[in-house]
Amino acid sequence: MKRYFQIPFYWLCLLLLFFFVLSLMPFMAGSLVGLLTDAENGRDTLFRLGPFFPSLIYFLSSFALSAVISLALWITILLPLKNISRAARRVAGGDFDERVPVPRSLLEIRELTANFNRMVQELGSIESLRSDFVTTISHEFKTPLASIEGYATLLQDPALSPADRAEYTRIIIDSSRQLSAMAGNILLLSRLEKQEIVTNQKYFRLDEQIRQTILLLEPLWEKKSLELDILLPAARYYGNEEMLFHVWTNLLQNAIKFTPAGGMLSVSLTVSPREICVCVADTGIGMDEETRKRLFEKFFSKSAPGADKGNGLGLAITRRIIDLMHGSIEVESRPDEGSRFYVHLPVLDPAR
Repeated sequence: MKRYFQIPFYWLCLLLLFFFVLSLMPFMAGSLVGLLTDAENGRDTLFRLGPFFPSLIYFLSSFALSAVISLALWITILLPLKNISRAARRVAGGDFDERVPVPRSLLEIRELTANFNRMVQELGSIESLRSDFVTTISHEFKTPLASIEGYATLLQDPALSPADRAEYTRIIIDSSRQLSAMAGNILLLSRLEKQEIVTNQKYFRLDEQIRQTILLLEPLWEKKSLELDILLPAARYYGNEEMLFHVWTNLLQNAIKFTPAGGMLSVSLTVSPREICVCVADTGIGMDEETRKRLFEKFFSKSAPGADKGNGLGLAITRRIIDLMHGSIEVESRPDEGSRFYVHLPVLDPAR
């Protein structure tokens, strides 16, 4: 943190000049009145200057007071504003570590300084996020592209066996699908981050939507022989059906991915007058505190044993959709004890 002690001297001089003129005016007025009312023309100079002494004393005291006021204004207003101005120039030059010390000044100046520091901190976070995004996306795209290029080169070998040819072709197809899914998720997340108003809202059966999502993912949970515990009472919800489909798909895919073969997948729904709560639980590997804190970050991904690493965008998309629905999502998990995701959706009145 840098501190500034350079005096804006021209401001101080202007203030002193201003108060000096104001202080001089009563002295000049008092002197003029004393001369006009002096009826004794024969008195010597010392006695004729007598009426000036009260005005002179008043002038000196006024000037001293003006100097104190000038210094107070400089310390409490002008110097903090000067510090903010200097810091703003540094921030404009790309220095997002710049901070301005909060002065002992007026409440408005303190709030301005605090808000400026908060703004610089947010700008620094955005710049850091942008840099991390470019680095991460470059790495995430580079891996499958390298696989496609490498195995496509191997396919050109005429002596390649049919089994190897089929395996290399499968890897190329999987890498292409990974790229396609990643590009689609990036575009979806980018659109959701720019969106502030949810459109195409209507009433639909939320319980039926979740059932349909579970059926669509049947190949995944059947492959692992997972036991299902489904409790979905009837629930009508007013919202964007397509956006919520992404929520249930991402949560259920993650639950299946991190649950070992023979485990259990539970999905329940509760309805209250103010909200609908959906719980997706599994008996998988769970997660530690550090993982829970970073769970909804872009491109943060934790690999499951024997499963392909995801692109780390599914839960970021889920969180953004729920935020747009004015809802919330909570996670309960411990290592080797499974995870529980609670999605709270407010019951909205479309007439309001």
